[in-house]
Amino acid sequence: MDDQFSRMVRRRDAKINAFSRLIDAGIIGCTLVALVSVLKLSWVPLYNWLLLIAIVLFSFLSESSHSYKAWRDISLKAEVIAVGSNWLMVVVILILVDIVFHPSDLYNREMVFYWFVLTPIELISWHSITRMVLRLFRDTGVSSRSVAIYGATELGASLESRIQSMPWAGYKFVGYFDDRRSNGSRRYISDSSLIKGGSQELIDQAKKGQIDTIFITLPLAAEKRIKVLLNELADTTVSAYMMLDLFSFDLLNASWLDIQGMPAISIFESPHTGLDNITKRILDLVAGSLILLIIALPMLLIALGIKMTSKGPALFRQQRYGIGGEPITVWKFRTMTAMDAGDQELQQASKTDSRITPFGGFLRKASLDELPQFFNVIAGTMSIVGPRPHAVIHNEFYRTAIHGYMLRHKVKPGITGLAQIKGYRGETDTMEKMEGRIKYDLEYIRSWSIWLDIKLIVMTACGGFLNKNAY
Repeated sequence: MDDQFSRMVRRRDAKINAFSRLIDAGIIGCTLVALVSVLKLSWVPLYNWLLLIAIVLFSFLSESSHSYKAWRDISLKAEVIAVGSNWLMVVVILILVDIVFHPSDLYNREMVFYWFVLTPIELISWHSITRMVLRLFRDTGVSSRSVAIYGATELGASLESRIQSMPWAGYKFVGYFDDRRSNGSRRYISDSSLIKGGSQELIDQAKKGQIDTIFITLPLAAEKRIKVLLNELADTTVSAYMMLDLFSFDLLNASWLDIQGMPAISIFESPHTGLDNITKRILDLVAGSLILLIIALPMLLIALGIKMTSKGPALFRQQRYGIGGEPITVWKFRTMTAMDAGDQELQQASKTDSRITPFGGFLRKASLDELPQFFNVIAGTMSIVGPRPHAVIHNEFYRTAIHGYMLRHKVKPGITGLAQIKGYRGETDTMEKMEGRIKYDLEYIRSWSIWLDIKLIVMTACGGFLNKNAY
């Protein structure tokens, strides 16, 4: 049965994607070989490693950024940007390797420079030419498809909006078909001119060949009607797709999971699993170590400043919740005359808080009090980017007050995050402020990529730590 199920449900574009990967790898390799020949150079063993690293990295980055998609799903501009940025990252990594290990003495730098420049031009060119050929087929009607939506639902309206925004895909929207009465609120689509009939009209047009593709957007509760429709459509040559009404769920990093041929959809899942988890950990270790080297002396000066301006230790520890809701110990520079571990009743720092020392106020305003948390990053209890860790007592309160609050603990807490870049820093003295912070924390988890982490690190370094709400 498992073999039968795996044959029933499979990736529609798997072979196309595999072919694209093969062509990309061939372009990368052939360009290097051609340059060695044109410049009349000798092939050295190091070129084999250059090719291997470049092809593996480019394939990995393209897969991670979902660059290999069916041509109908993304625009040419998006594909060109993805290809160009992925190759740029390959070049950056190879340059970093050269800086660390100095292998450039063993190969021709001029040739490698030409390779760096010509390869993306060729990759983008072949992707663009492929798109133009496909568009030519579409414009001549060879590859165009007439599309109907069965179910005048909110999901159907969302699907139609996406279809209409993809003119390059060759989808020609016919209209909606729905058996439900138009009176009341049973139909989401209010424009009756878009409703072309019910299931019988849909079947008749499908049998006449007037419709190529049907998307079923009824709710899961309409299982019986869906089965009746599919039984009738089995007597046609139409392509039918079942759109799962997942938008009614509060999805967090939704993805497909294959369990020996049986597909499952994640509702709540961490984006940091498998290779993604390894990639994020490598970024934390590399960037965290470099940042610690840069801030080592400033941290020493800050510690001396704290000791000279107030009594007490320079560092103190607070209890926070980490990934999975497990308690962790977070390090901070002391900015107050009193120290609070955060596991009992906790008073948040306010703008006129008398407990904050003058030097501590400066540290909090510039977020310098959080610099010791890079030791947490190296230790693995925190990440550079992620939802800010809250005091234990605050967690216990907000987990019952804000829907989905604990989902932020599907990832490691961070020193900076999307919420902080959006301005949600400092005191959360109203429920609206905390809800805004949680909104962006969950948006970060839903849209996470290694590129987003790098972007947020750069934005933070360029002034993201400074905020009028931090005190």
